[in-house]
Amino acid sequence: MPARDPALIHPTAVVSEAAQLAPDVRVGPFAVIEGDVRVGAGTVVGPQTHLIGPLTLGANNHVGTGTVLGGAPQHLGYKGEPTTVEVGDGNTFREHVTVHRGMPVGVGPGTGTTRVGHRNLFMAGSHVAHDCVVGNECLFANAAVIGGHVVVGDRALLSGNSAVHQFCRVGRLALLSGASASSKDIPPFWVMQEVNWVCGVNTIGMRRAGIASPEIQAVRRAFSLIYKDKMPIPVALMKMEAEWGQFAAVRELAQFIRTSKRGICGGHRFHGHGEGEGDGETRESAAA
Repeated sequence: MPARDPALIHPTAVVSEAAQLAPDVRVGPFAVIEGDVRVGAGTVVGPQTHLIGPLTLGANNHVGTGTVLGGAPQHLGYKGEPTTVEVGDGNTFREHVTVHRGMPVGVGPGTGTTRVGHRNLFMAGSHVAHDCVVGNECLFANAAVIGGHVVVGDRALLSGNSAVHQFCRVGRLALLSGASASSKDIPPFWVMQEVNWVCGVNTIGMRRAGIASPEIQAVRRAFSLIYKDKMPIPVALMKMEAEWGQFAAVRELAQFIRTSKRGICGGHRFHGHGEGEGDGETRESAAA
């Protein structure tokens, strides 16, 4: 284990002998690093944080005041078994974020691990429950929460005070509006608001991700099959693949919907000013 530089670790911090910190890790006042915690280079552990092992943090993460990473699952079936949280590189956890470790393998659908990818932003008070998988470059705005076993795709945006039900999936570049909730899967590129209402396609997010205009338009036409034409979803899937299956985004969308276990909202759950209007909500404005 590399030698710890006392100048980088505040004298009021409590760091377990079992912890493994890269030499340049900074630890703030009254932080507690408990058990088998591994922290990568360039990471800053802020004041009054609590890191609980088994926990792995990659490089260049920032852990804000009062954040708890590696807490026990909030599940009545958990009996203290050693499970873990694995976090990638370049994530920012702002004030009072909580990420709980997985349920044990063999206890229901427990995977043993909660996983967070790279370069995500978790704003104040957001929560990642047990056994979740969060991709890369996602944004959880203030008090956004996801239940156990939720899977969140890359660059998804969960706006302030939003919630995703356990076992749901949130597709790549999907957007859940502020003070909204979903108990269904949110397909890639969809925008949802209120409770399970669909309102458009995240066209600005798609453009920022480098998706070309013809591919975006194909996704919008696929969206219209379900929510404007109100086709039955199996029929809409066949039609979108037949007409626009040359586009990777359409294939991704169709595969996501076809493999959904919780289902997606049908055409009767669409409202808004018209498909595409309201698509202009950006990552910044949605998080405000």
